[in-house]
Amino acid sequence: MKIHGLQKMTLLDFPGKVACTVFLGGCDMRCPFCHNAELIDGSAPAVMDEEELLAFLKKRVGLLEGVAITGGEPLLRGEELIRLAERIREMGYPLKLDTNGTHPERLRKMLDGGLCAYVAMDIKNSPERYARTAGLEEMDLGPVRESVSLLMEGRCEYEFRTTTVAELHDGESFRKIGEWIRGAERYYLQKFTDRETVPFEGFHAPAEEQMIEYRDIVREYVPAAEIRG
Repeated sequence: MKIHGLQKMTLLDFPGKVACTVFLGGCDMRCPFCHNAELIDGSAPAVMDEEELLAFLKKRVGLLEGVAITGGEPLLRGEELIRLAERIREMGYPLKLDTNGTHPERLRKMLDGGLCAYVAMDIKNSPERYARTAGLEEMDLGPVRESVSLLMEGRCEYEFRTTTVAELHDGESFRKIGEWIRGAERYYLQKFTDRETVPFEGFHAPAEEQMIEYRDIVREYVPAAEIRG
């Protein structure tokens, strides 16, 4: 398996653990505000292969406490990802998976195999605005809804999160999101930050008072909702 990026140490990507973050290329969404746009089509150059990654992890046993896998959309890798996750588990590392929720059958395999200690799933927007926010003309939300339900079974720790963009979200967005994920374990609103890697210009973060307003709307449904960053 090709690895398209490696952050060798992070205190932010895996809650409560000193971890490394592994970036995999390819995504089935085209979010216009994506921070990792170079990974969307999988054309970014690989920085190492799977064996090199595992050699790095072997050297870091006792120093790192976990491995976070993100993208792109990692679950596009299917059985390749499952095999990698199994090998990471054999080394004693808990694994955190980031996903957009479009492959519930693969997420279920990861959960059934006990391969995820933590899953972070993006909730892009309210159902009515989902396709536009994901950069798609149309979208079947059935798989995303299934992934939400899978995680809310509580078979591993999980969070839902929304990157909040002034041009794409408003109070009604968060009311509908709250209704959708009512009772979730954790939910975070993440303020959009512009970077050179964002594929389109013209997006902005909401004002702080708007972020607080949105958080309080979601708290009617998910009391643990917080602003992150």
